[in-house]
Amino acid sequence: MDDIYKKRYLSKKPRTRSAIRLFLGKSYFTWKRRLLWLKQSRNYARKRETSSLMLYLITAHKTPLLRQLKNVDMWLQHNKINNLKLAIDRINGLVIAPGETFSFWYLVGKPTRKKGYLEGMVLCNGSFKPGVGGGLCQLSNLIYWMTLHSPLTVKERWRHNYDVFPDVNRTQPFGSGATVVYNYVDLQITNHTDTDYQLVLWLDEKFLHGEWRSQKAPLYTYEVYEKQHLITQEWWGGYFRHNQLNRRIYDLNGQEIEDAAISENHAVMMYSPMLASEISRRRG
Repeated sequence: MDDIYKKRYLSKKPRTRSAIRLFLGKSYFTWKRRLLWLKQSRNYARKRETSSLMLYLITAHKTPLLRQLKNVDMWLQHNKINNLKLAIDRINGLVIAPGETFSFWYLVGKPTRKKGYLEGMVLCNGSFKPGVGGGLCQLSNLIYWMTLHSPLTVKERWRHNYDVFPDVNRTQPFGSGATVVYNYVDLQITNHTDTDYQLVLWLDEKFLHGEWRSQKAPLYTYEVYEKQHLITQEWWGGYFRHNQLNRRIYDLNGQEIEDAAISENHAVMMYSPMLASEISRRRG
């Protein structure tokens, strides 16, 4: 793995693209995604049942709504809560039938002021800025992490290219999130099983909560873990952080039936690598 990192990433200095190029590129990929939605519209899950829950809980997770982040004003995080509520209203209770695909942006739609979205924190080129609809990555991160602990298949997931904040008090491994940018950086999940699955989401005063539920009792349990964590210094002076995520699958007797790689993660570090090394040492 170290050799792969060296070949693929040691020479890749982050690029700064012009505003015109960014605008043209975003327009191209946005319309490309819309055409793809039209072409494959029959495959996307739309049905929601918010009044009834499926009997069997497959997996559940929660993440804190407010965190103390360096140089981040708390009003951005309070606005994020508003944005999460609006997005959850479009997704909560979604039922994914066999053969159907969940698309985050297909259901949420474009976050705009007219729809009630506020300025939240948006990660951009290794930093952050206020942006309408900011903070929705917390929702996509939660859904992705839960999906890794279910029989559902992740069809499309994009990693974060920058590691902006040190993972103090982190309970999940580095690289376990899924970034989203309307509409071409999407999170998509396909149901290749023979039963329906339901996505349940809600907020309380402190946490964002999520569950995957099903009509059938779970047959397996899952463990997601990190391998080959590595920090490399680049020729241009910066640092990259790398790892590989694997997933173990166990049957109901606790016997391991599979141990497979899920993803490789590579991100430019925007803070001192000594912090990540110390945190990694403590976790180990």
